Amino acid sequence: MKLLRQADFRNLWAGQTVSLFGDQVTLIALPLAAVFVLDASAAEMGYLTAAALLPHLLFSLPAGVLLERAKRRRWLMIGADLVRAGLLASIPVAYGLDALTFGQLYGVAFLSGSLAVVFDISYSTIYVAVTRREDYVQANSLLNGSRAFSYIAGPSVGGVLVQILSAPTALLADAASYVASALFLTRIRAAEPPVEPEAGSMWEQIKEGMQFIGRERILRPSLISVATLNFFNFAFSAIFILYATRELGVSAGTLGVVLGAGAVGGLLGAVVAGRVGRRIGLGPAFVVGMVLFPAPLLLVPLAQGPRGVVLAMLFIAEFLSGLGVMILDINVGAIITALTPHRLRSRSTGAFRFVNYGVRPLGALAGGALGSAFGLRPTLFVTAGAAVAGVLWLLPSPVTGLLELPEEEPA
Repeated sequence: MKLLRQADFRNLWAGQTVSLFGDQVTLIALPLAAVFVLDASAAEMGYLTAAALLPHLLFSLPAGVLLERAKRRRWLMIGADLVRAGLLASIPVAYGLDALTFGQLYGVAFLSGSLAVVFDISYSTIYVAVTRREDYVQANSLLNGSRAFSYIAGPSVGGVLVQILSAPTALLADAASYVASALFLTRIRAAEPPVEPEAGSMWEQIKEGMQFIGRERILRPSLISVATLNFFNFAFSAIFILYATRELGVSAGTLGVVLGAGAVGGLLGAVVAGRVGRRIGLGPAFVVGMVLFPAPLLLVPLAQGPRGVVLAMLFIAEFLSGLGVMILDINVGAIITALTPHRLRSRSTGAFRFVNYGVRPLGALAGGALGSAFGLRPTLFVTAGAAVAGVLWLLPSPVTGLLELPEEEPA
């Protein structure tokens, strides 16, 4: 592809590919460390998921304004990568000293999540610096293709590493991936867009970013719909591994292989998402993804019977859900990037993340609480079904008639 012949985009893509792979190892290894080493309950699993996501609720709005004023956002991303590597490496060290506690897991999850806010908001600026507008959909396809590949290989490798080395030690793979990401970022030479001094207080600038999303006829329903989906999806995710290992009796290694194999659907989604968007329009493709992502997860609590049937249902759920999330993310990502004026990009990203990511720790806490109160299986049914309802916000909106990239909104 022509984009991969461009050195700056290639380095951004390579860094993200390595980092995403490591993240998938952590996604299975960190909760398994809580389950196997510390015998976590449903509520404690909810707290752990919430700890990693709470910084998005607390810091996205001010970070969006502060990072808009920063002149060297790429170096902030590099620093965030290196510190996250050190935080994750502290877990196997504590485990080796027989000193691992929930307090450390919560602390590492919270601090890593805080650095993720800095990295991700800065990323939006670097992305537009190395990608032309007409390449947004193709670039999103490549980056999400890496994400899909990480879904395939990451859980499988993570599950095997947990079986061989222990869950805490497996986290060293993610620590190494952050170092690699930082090295690739040092090779980017594209100039960042100039920083334009803004008048007004931090709150006034935060308010401007929120008002931009609130008045925009496409962004507003898009945000509400994905926030609804993510609240219930993270309630589901907070107890999924606990349910699979304890109630379905799936081992760490087998779970990793099944999830990785099922994630082939995500890789397929990354390949076809752009074609789906061109065939039926970006907005209708977004709507399709909003249903296809959460609906198959209903197969997880339905999984009963012989072991082969259970594993097959988990595989199908992951395959179809991975297909749906890629169709969703690639098309809506291009829409949001095209609509947002550069002057408001960081603060608008911060405001969007405040809602879209802020609901995630609340969802995780709700999942843990509901799982403790009503049982894991009923909670998985309710949360998977409720996530599908997020699409209802899009149906009366202009999103359903959006066929191509929209023009940038005036700041």
